[in-house]
Amino acid sequence: MKILSRKSIVFVALLTTFFSCKDLTELNVNPNGVAPETVNPNLVMPSVLTETGKIYVNLGYMDIAGVMQHTQKDAWSSGHNDYDWTDGQSWSGYYDILRNNQLLYDRAVEQKLEFHQGVSLVMKSMVYGLIADLWGDAPYTNALKGELGGTDNITPAYDSQEVIYSGIIADLEKANTLLSKTKAEYSSIVDEADVYYKGDPTKWRKLANSLLLRYYMRISSKKADVAKAGIEKIVAGAAQYPIITVETEDATMSFPGTSDGTSWPANSVYDVSGSNYRRIKMCATFVKALQALKDPRLAIWANKVEIPLVVDATLPAGTDKIMNGKRYLSPDKVGNTQIDTDPDYVGMPPSFSALPSAYNLNPTPGQTSYNPHVSFLNDIYKAAKGNLLKSRLVSAAEVHFILAEAGLKGWAAGDAKTHYEAGIKASLNTWTVGGNYATYITNPGVAFDKTIKQVIQQKWIASWTAATEAWFDFRRTGFPELKAGPAAKRTVLPVRFYYMKDEMNINAKNATAAADKLETTTYSQAQGKNSPWSKPWLIQGTGKPW
Repeated sequence: MKILSRKSIVFVALLTTFFSCKDLTELNVNPNGVAPETVNPNLVMPSVLTETGKIYVNLGYMDIAGVMQHTQKDAWSSGHNDYDWTDGQSWSGYYDILRNNQLLYDRAVEQKLEFHQGVSLVMKSMVYGLIADLWGDAPYTNALKGELGGTDNITPAYDSQEVIYSGIIADLEKANTLLSKTKAEYSSIVDEADVYYKGDPTKWRKLANSLLLRYYMRISSKKADVAKAGIEKIVAGAAQYPIITVETEDATMSFPGTSDGTSWPANSVYDVSGSNYRRIKMCATFVKALQALKDPRLAIWANKVEIPLVVDATLPAGTDKIMNGKRYLSPDKVGNTQIDTDPDYVGMPPSFSALPSAYNLNPTPGQTSYNPHVSFLNDIYKAAKGNLLKSRLVSAAEVHFILAEAGLKGWAAGDAKTHYEAGIKASLNTWTVGGNYATYITNPGVAFDKTIKQVIQQKWIASWTAATEAWFDFRRTGFPELKAGPAAKRTVLPVRFYYMKDEMNINAKNATAAADKLETTTYSQAQGKNSPWSKPWLIQGTGKPW
């Protein structure tokens, strides 16, 4: 017992000595992690930029491309083709980005890093802009405060779209000032941390002001005087408000392609079966619009039909054979089936049927269909990475089309025709067919006709793989004049996302109050206020898009 007692005393003494030198907070520091209060902003920035880039492309290349009829799917298609959305479209990933971005901003303020502050404000504007654009009212002023505790912070109130857009404009104005110095005047810039612009403050400043143009035009139907004054101020003060004017300044993010999570979506490198790539087809709406304009971008975005259909009334009844690379059919083999016999490009009609894989005499209908009679996307979209496989957040084409629209509204924004043509040229250059510009710009339907409808149509075309911005333009203007297909959930296109079920349950009071401010329409139907066909503030009272 004496021996045990001595050992116990020694053990207690050692414990006392140990803990007198090290407190528990120090012991609980993860040696392999980085504490938020000490993290270098350059370690946070890449995550903010890459996750935002992924969100943009996953919207604009996937289901919103279905809404805007760039593409359609031939299986597992109801969300893409028919707007059969559930109330589970979550904004949690957006707020995850914003939490990291707030850390980036706070650390940049602590270390007096103006470049990093400016970048953070631009990214804050991008992400909050998407949230307001997609859902409507949302947590903004009281968001990102959950760690403080308390009901008001854990279940924050929603700000109106109007308040969020005003905050975005104010933040971008501040970013313009923060980013107004030369690179040599900033400290701690790490080029590799900036996957958009390699630490170039001039390009970031142009991005900030180009976003200002986007959001001034976004609110133009509701606050025309504010939008007009803001755009005219930017155009008149070119030195103080530089903007993106050439495609080499576009805000884009490339993909390293080292894993499925760092690659172009729906590639066939990591999806070995190629099913995700194969299910995405060109939409007939888009194909026919491009063909009517003799648009050279179509060949960059789509493959030609592998086996064209030929219906020949001189063939004997019952004929269905492949000869010389074409499938020949007698009229009785087609019957009343709708088919497209274009020899080059064939798209799937929007929301064509509950089983769109059967369209155009698909010989292998089903969930792994392979239809040689409909245009697949170009083979470049099978790859995990590539020169054209980029998330496109803001482009020179978009900026010029905004200014062309502003000019047609009678605002002092420069010559509308000049900007319209510059927007087309920038897009053609981006997609490697700039050499066709001189011919294309004179084509019927392309030659400037002084209408906003034409400007928005070209903006819609230029938004390939970035269709989200085209959706927002459609809501605001009603252009292009898209019609829902026969199997769609409504006879018109939707205008917003649902507030998700978790939010309606957990933050019920505030989410319900936000939903109650939505304007029900004929198309809201049994879903009531919280419907994709209920109108948020931005388009209430405008008569748009329907």
